[in-house]
Amino acid sequence: MGLTGTALAIDATPATDVALAIDAGNSKTDVVLVTADGRLLGSARGGGFQPPVVGTARAVDTLAPLVTAALAEAELSPPVDHLSAFLANADFPAEEEALAAEITARGWARTVSVRNDTFALLRAGLPDGGEPVGVAVVCGAGINCVGLGRGGATARFPSVGRISGDWGGGAHLADEALWSAARAEDGRGARTELARVLPAHFGLPTMAELIEALHLGRIPPHRRHELTPLLFTVAADGDPIARTLVARQAEEIAAMATVALHRLDLLADPTPVVLGGSVLAARHPLLHDPLTHLLSERAPKAVPHVLTTPPVLGAALATLDRTTSHPDAYARLRATYERGA
Repeated sequence: MGLTGTALAIDATPATDVALAIDAGNSKTDVVLVTADGRLLGSARGGGFQPPVVGTARAVDTLAPLVTAALAEAELSPPVDHLSAFLANADFPAEEEALAAEITARGWARTVSVRNDTFALLRAGLPDGGEPVGVAVVCGAGINCVGLGRGGATARFPSVGRISGDWGGGAHLADEALWSAARAEDGRGARTELARVLPAHFGLPTMAELIEALHLGRIPPHRRHELTPLLFTVAADGDPIARTLVARQAEEIAAMATVALHRLDLLADPTPVVLGGSVLAARHPLLHDPLTHLLSERAPKAVPHVLTTPPVLGAALATLDRTTSHPDAYARLRATYERGA
């Protein structure tokens, strides 16, 4: 978002019975301020959260202006009672601990909890009340899967790229499309319409020119995400290479969900499987239909559904899970997001 971290200095009322909820993904970050009775007092949105790129302290710096804005909207000052942060790239306990320590040091809240951001998607898609049991798969810029079982059991994957066995997500699909198109044009691979469509999207006639433009930075790296929807369009038109990539993505999502259900001993029970992220939320028939078919074969008791509300709702609900004694709090908070908060 272009803002650097600043110390909070708001001349306002100290915050009590209030919590901060953060959902920070690879491409965007949402911060909301929530009361124990489920009212939304403030919110702010910023750019992606990438501690592996900039370091833990600088990544947390990017949260500071968002926290400031959310508190200022409510005319409150820190510390609030609790901060629940669901953060991309918090993939190992050591990373969660380092991020929690860094956030705690900022003095934004009396207590702090940190989990991977896929848990926010899961919480948003699960019923309120009772023991949380279910699995979530996010396929947006990246791909990840987490699950919660009976008695607090947890299933998750490192999800740090190829070295942890990952395949897929929007960025990966864009790279696979470029790889296939490059080889199609120079003769090393099978023909595919991707070799024409991808460069044409940027006003270029050939893959060779697109490769050069990407390599030299004439097309900025963040624009690669524009290629993923093109892949699905070409696949829908019947291109065999593009369809193979989409089919592989369905297979990977189904595999992650099924393995998580198996680890949690949930294959025999009706269990929510929450699907989210920009790739899954688009509900492309070539991805969605094979995915639900694969799940019906491998985990017939699974109950998949695509979540369309922002994952920050899950982070906000998690603050209510800690303290709320208000019977209508969950319904009030969910209604806020159903109205398009």
